[in-house]
Amino acid sequence: MAENVDAIVIGGGQAGPFLAVRLAQAGMKTVIIERSHMGGTCVNNGCMPTKTMVASARVAHMARRAAEYGVALAGDVRVDMKAVKARKDKIVEASSTGLVKWIEGTENLELIWGTARFTGPREIEVGGRVFSAPRIFLNTGGSPVVPDWPGLAEVSYLTNESIMDLDVLPDHLIIVGGSYIGLEFAQMFRRFGSRVTVVEHGERLISREDPDVSDTIREILEGEGIAIHLNSRDISVAPMDGGGVKLNANVGGVSMTAEGSHLLLAIGRTPNVEALNLGVTDVVVTERGYIKVDDQLRTNVEGIWAMGDVTGHGAFTHTSYNDFEIVAANLLDNDPRRVSDRIDTYALFIDPPLGRVGMSEADVRKSGRKALVGLMPMTRVGRAKEKGETQGFMKVFVDAESELFLGAAFLCTEGDEIVHIILDAMAGKVPYTVLKRAMHIHPTVSELIPTMLQELKPLE
Repeated sequence: MAENVDAIVIGGGQAGPFLAVRLAQAGMKTVIIERSHMGGTCVNNGCMPTKTMVASARVAHMARRAAEYGVALAGDVRVDMKAVKARKDKIVEASSTGLVKWIEGTENLELIWGTARFTGPREIEVGGRVFSAPRIFLNTGGSPVVPDWPGLAEVSYLTNESIMDLDVLPDHLIIVGGSYIGLEFAQMFRRFGSRVTVVEHGERLISREDPDVSDTIREILEGEGIAIHLNSRDISVAPMDGGGVKLNANVGGVSMTAEGSHLLLAIGRTPNVEALNLGVTDVVVTERGYIKVDDQLRTNVEGIWAMGDVTGHGAFTHTSYNDFEIVAANLLDNDPRRVSDRIDTYALFIDPPLGRVGMSEADVRKSGRKALVGLMPMTRVGRAKEKGETQGFMKVFVDAESELFLGAAFLCTEGDEIVHIILDAMAGKVPYTVLKRAMHIHPTVSELIPTMLQELKPLE
């Protein structure tokens, strides 16, 4: 016999736990099911652990630059990977444990560990127990893509998840994938002291960005000693005698071989749907396997919602959490929020970071609208000079007729923070003329935003 509850939440990522608590606080008898780690990708092998390690890598990098700032350090800078991992593990454990305690201490809410699957349109089985509910919410996330390259089954490889368990410094880390995940690990491990080679299929790094962004990022990474190979095709791998891996590829029509101690696959993510047994529900998935949802995250089956990475609407912690807010607002607050209301924004956490919001230059040109563009190289920014961090630039796009912001790219020191100035202006539909006249604090990076807006030119 199925146990009847009011709501079932499957997945403990950045939407599931918060929604489960809200539902329980609203008086609904709720169960939340998680198969391994509470907190999802973000807490366990995404944002939190990687940014913790990025921080360690930056300390090592700045220590090596100490003499530039008049600071003398005795001896070479060395990185203790066991200590780096221990620091990361401690921070992750505190967050994950805190989530579990919060959930377990919430009235009307039961946490169940295990893999959930549909056994009927409204029934979920986990660990021998069967639950039935009129409301079911899917927050199962995604997993790393593993390709079918020749030889891959014969070698050891890492993904963005398994590399979190590494407590030794690779002698030579080969990374296949020159996009957001791959580039963060590339710079991180190069700063730890590894040799790093990036192998990318596309004509440039992070191809969804504008060429000037991609090219500048390549210059930054190559400037730190990272080898980058673009236009890589026909990849195959093989084990090396004594350990390690040999990668062969056709790079722009020329044969290339890289021999490394470790191989990291960073070529994308795939939605976690197979274990759900969706075939018994009539829930529709897209051609790429993501659960199809409407503007309020409802599937085509009444009473079933999907949130987070599994929907394909943005594989970010902030989009997943916003999904929770949208579902909760519609169900509990009589507030008809929609996915289409939000403004696309994200960051690449290399150093300097890339903060992005709204339309890229390619998007603006494709739209056909009259636009203004502002560009500020960091070599003109006093605070960047003072910090010794003049790499990159700030770029904004404005609608010439409405004077509203269309988008921005901040590839610069503090770019992941100051991008919110433009995001908030876009959310409030504030014309650029307001920011142009604003008085900012000196000396800061953001004080050059009004200056940049005073120098807007037509996008030709």
